[in-house]
Amino acid sequence: MTTLQRAMTAPSRRLAAVDGARGFRLVVKPGRGETYGLTIEETFGEVGSALATAVATLTPQQTGRVVDALFAAVRRSGHRPSVLTFTRRAPIRLAEPDGVRLTLILLATQPIEKHQRVRALVAGINAMSTEETYYWYSKCIGVDANRARKALRTLLSDN
Repeated sequence: MTTLQRAMTAPSRRLAAVDGARGFRLVVKPGRGETYGLTIEETFGEVGSALATAVATLTPQQTGRVVDALFAAVRRSGHRPSVLTFTRRAPIRLAEPDGVRLTLILLATQPIEKHQRVRALVAGINAMSTEETYYWYSKCIGVDANRARKALRTLLSDN
């Protein structure tokens, strides 16, 4: 029996719908001293059996520049801001809209050095509607992600 014949006669597995929604989680990466970096992961599925993929990773220096946006996302997802510590081991789950907005902020501000421009980008993204953040998130993760991120930065800041 050839490989093709075995594949055709083998019982096929059916894909089952997963009960659960897309979400996000923050993974704290300890830095030097009491600093920490972050990885934000997009998840799909239930908490115990969730599929996850890293979307953005920040160094401790990059994390410090957007700490207000981090605290806001954590707070809106039902956590206290005190869960963000350099000793944190368990991931912090974020609601989908908060995760999309925070990821968009992280992707847009990651290469920026000027604090004034970072603040302008964060303020611009926070002023967007939920639908706008989903649109820009899909563009900034998609095929032409670098071009979309540059367009977003140009749109939201004058510098």
